[in-house]
Amino acid sequence: MAAAPLPPVSATPPDMERIEDLGEPDDYEKLAAYLEERLYEFNVEATGHAEARYLGLAMRDSNDDVVAGAAGHTWHHTCFLGYVWVAESCRGKGLGSRLMRAVEHEARARGCRNIVLSTHSFQSPEFYERMGFQRAAEVRDHPVGHANIWFTKVLGDG
Repeated sequence: MAAAPLPPVSATPPDMERIEDLGEPDDYEKLAAYLEERLYEFNVEATGHAEARYLGLAMRDSNDDVVAGAAGHTWHHTCFLGYVWVAESCRGKGLGSRLMRAVEHEARARGCRNIVLSTHSFQSPEFYERMGFQRAAEVRDHPVGHANIWFTKVLGDG
């Protein structure tokens, strides 16, 4: 039995004028900030929790240059780290461990019960395991030939 042909699909729904490519840095940053605000509004409405705060910690050298940092946010007892970085010239000197202990300290001070982050298989996931994080999920071939690994660390009752 032959399948019935599908009805034609309009490339653009009638209420949508256009889709823009906002991949340039300035446009992207504005769009990302706008979307972040809209999602936060939705999340607050859905959960009733409106106490989110950005978290940003930077370590500087004697020239005041950032040599390590962590950035993310805390929201209703969870700390999410979107970025953790240590300058190549400073790796293996304990800065990453100091930075992550500072993140934990701040997360606990904000009442967080856990920390969530993702890293790639080529970004030293063993470091997070040494810091007491547990692998929660792995997405293979993200990017191709590597994995995106999600970690969590339980801090307690905050």
